[in-house]
Amino acid sequence: MHIDREDMLELTRRMTVSRNCFSRIAGAYMDEEGVIDGTFNTHFLKLSGSEKEKNLNIAKTVPYSNTNVNLKNYRLDQGARKPGSIMQLLEALRQCELKNDALLYSLYEYIGERYQPGYPYAVYLFFGSYDVPTKGKDKENQWESEEVYQFLIGTISPVTGDYEAGKPEAGFLYPAFANHSTDIDGINIYQAEEGAQLFAKILGVQA
Repeated sequence: MHIDREDMLELTRRMTVSRNCFSRIAGAYMDEEGVIDGTFNTHFLKLSGSEKEKNLNIAKTVPYSNTNVNLKNYRLDQGARKPGSIMQLLEALRQCELKNDALLYSLYEYIGERYQPGYPYAVYLFFGSYDVPTKGKDKENQWESEEVYQFLIGTISPVTGDYEAGKPEAGFLYPAFANHSTDIDGINIYQAEEGAQLFAKILGVQA
């Protein structure tokens, strides 16, 4: 499924310090063998101004990337959310707004078991809410909210220095955002290297 660039730009406009859509950030630092080395989970607004900006830049890497090249849409069939599946876990994390540390730990372990790059890396997760404005007949946004799009952005980044996440090498936006609305049957997956399949393989989805 084709990703509309305008949908992604609409989201990134809410990913600035002054117009921030994120309420929570959580993450884990993994060693080169995929073993959890430390975790965190905090309200996004509790971060300092510089930390907000740094983490917003990490999150924005996913929707702001080159659509349909580095960022591709993957469809989710009914079997993708079967009990015990990774997509069921992501949906549970979205529903709890990243406030369940046990679920988060399960995700970190799941990723660590499937990704051992030979160097330390960080897994970051962001929970965001966007009041999607109603569009009038002239396609101009109105003040009224049409729906609330609640979503997760996840990233995998190499760790540089003292627990500093570098530029993401892979990431996802779940659920997808398409046609100015929630696309619950889709997930957008980002790869810094065109043609790579890191997160698609980890999540077990196909284009």
